[in-house]
Amino acid sequence: MLSHYDPDKTPNPQQWLALDEQMRIHWAEQYHRAKRVKLPDVTAHAAIHVIIENQIAENLDPVVRAMARLAREGLSRHECIHAIGSVLAEHIYGLSNASVDTEHSMPIYRAAVERLTAKSWRDGFGQM
Repeated sequence: MLSHYDPDKTPNPQQWLALDEQMRIHWAEQYHRAKRVKLPDVTAHAAIHVIIENQIAENLDPVVRAMARLAREGLSRHECIHAIGSVLAEHIYGLSNASVDTEHSMPIYRAAVERLTAKSWRDGFGQM
């Protein structure tokens, strides 16, 4: 059973998915608090981490490929999660203001993740 969360280490997928969602978020919050990372909303930040970790554990192909690609391009695992999380956050924002077609939401998200590079993340979002 998992006893903590470290975004620079891949959690065992079965153990990760067996956890309650609130526990996953709690551990991601605890990690950032322990590292004294200043965030506008630690819970929202942790939730994005958890969604990306869930997609990795569920073997969502575009996310798994993006993790490998971004790592080859020089990002740490934690930075890879932030980069993909930035795509997710932008996608959620698009859904919330109706600029993304909800019927085709997942293919749009997948395509955006496939286009993501370390350079595009750094240029667009910088170091989060």
